[in-house]
Amino acid sequence: MENKKVWFVTGASKGLGLTLVKKLLSIGYQVAATSRNLNDLSKAVGENENFLPLSVDLLNEESVETAVSKTISKFGHLDFVVNNAGYGMVGALEELSDKEARENFDVNVFGSLNVIRKALPQMRKQQSGHIFNISSIGGFSGNFPGFGIYCATKFAVAGFTESLAAEVKSMGIKATVIEPGYFRTEFLASGSLAVPSNPIDAYKEVRDSQAAHENDINNQQPGDPAKGCDVIIAAAESENAPLHLFLGPDAYSLAEAKITDVQKDMETWRALATATNF
Repeated sequence: MENKKVWFVTGASKGLGLTLVKKLLSIGYQVAATSRNLNDLSKAVGENENFLPLSVDLLNEESVETAVSKTISKFGHLDFVVNNAGYGMVGALEELSDKEARENFDVNVFGSLNVIRKALPQMRKQQSGHIFNISSIGGFSGNFPGFGIYCATKFAVAGFTESLAAEVKSMGIKATVIEPGYFRTEFLASGSLAVPSNPIDAYKEVRDSQAAHENDINNQQPGDPAKGCDVIIAAAESENAPLHLFLGPDAYSLAEAKITDVQKDMETWRALATATNF
């Protein structure tokens, strides 16, 4: 089957991104995919006439622009963008340095913004397109000791996706923030999850959380990446794509708990907190 729709997927050499690229190619989509290491990406995906592997530095606007231009030159248009590149970080707010925090924001937030900025001119020209930004359930609920900076990056992704959806709706362009729970990828593997250079022993809950994610949760995540990608593709093909796409029963459970907590706080303080007008 040949499907002329074109996808542009970042962070595609492993994890959810790689699974998505393989699945898209298997059902006939045309796919451009990025990685910092072109050889790793090409080797992981294999040869396919509908596949364009790209070596991209997402923090370099020229590199991103070149990648988007190559995609349009090869395939003629651009229908779906998936901002998947990013990495996890565990560490208390006090113990993570300014440099460590900013580097996480650079990749998880500003890298995606660079892609959006370079992809939108083509989508505006087409008056069509759909941008998927991979956040996390940690971008909706921040109740995870040691994940404050990571959650902050993913809250940012959710926030700018909501604004993006409002900005481009009249142009025929859609935006969806994907908020997965735990999926069995290399996300928590050694070397993939950043940890603080100068940990503070006083943060027992953070150390316990770090140990749990590195030793107990890693390779035991309940989510099947292939099934998660099926949902993403279904959303792309739907006429009524969601703005918020929670993935996994754990994500749904945590989101519902957060919503309940917010509603409880609002009701408890409603009388006093709404008596604020002139």
